[in-house]
Amino acid sequence: MRVPVFMLGLTAVLLTACEDRKLPYLGEPETVVRTVDGKTTEETRYPSIPAFSFTNQDNQTVTEHDFKDKIYVADFFFTTCPTICPVMKKNMLKVYDEVKNNPTVRILSHTIDPEHDTPAVLKTYSTDLGVSNATWQFVTGDREKIYEIGQRHYLVTAAEDAKSPGGFLHSGHFVLLDKDRHIRGMYDGTTDEGTYELIRDIRTLLKEYEN
Repeated sequence: MRVPVFMLGLTAVLLTACEDRKLPYLGEPETVVRTVDGKTTEETRYPSIPAFSFTNQDNQTVTEHDFKDKIYVADFFFTTCPTICPVMKKNMLKVYDEVKNNPTVRILSHTIDPEHDTPAVLKTYSTDLGVSNATWQFVTGDREKIYEIGQRHYLVTAAEDAKSPGGFLHSGHFVLLDKDRHIRGMYDGTTDEGTYELIRDIRTLLKEYEN
């Protein structure tokens, strides 16, 4: 019996999770000069996701405090997306199945069409996907704040665009964040390869906190 190529790739990707490796920090770092007890030192600081406040599918406020001491995966989508979103959500379900019983991992999906994607719409959408616990949060909120945090901080495309299918333009990336909200990886959420690389790196990042 022939084994599907993507399954062979999955095996190879997940096996490498056992290797001792550390994920990089993404984004432009800054050098901070500090003086302590008369001694001057330089410290490299990587950008992190700033404070935020959105509303989830249960009509509850979600802020950065809900992600304290957790790693998480972020993405951007809209429920009426006719192109890549269905594929992305199918792939994110694989990630969800991997982490849904781990209390230290979360998924955060931001709609870029908040006028249509109310909490009630997001609730129906998440239920239809089979999401049954708080691991995967779908959030809506102020349009400009969603676009700003996506483009300036998560480093992805998120914008209204009348020329794009469905009227919005967004990237297909999944973004992996550590417990300090630093970006530690970006993955093509439209492919099996990108999805399984993310699953591997989630395991690697969790292992980093065990040391």
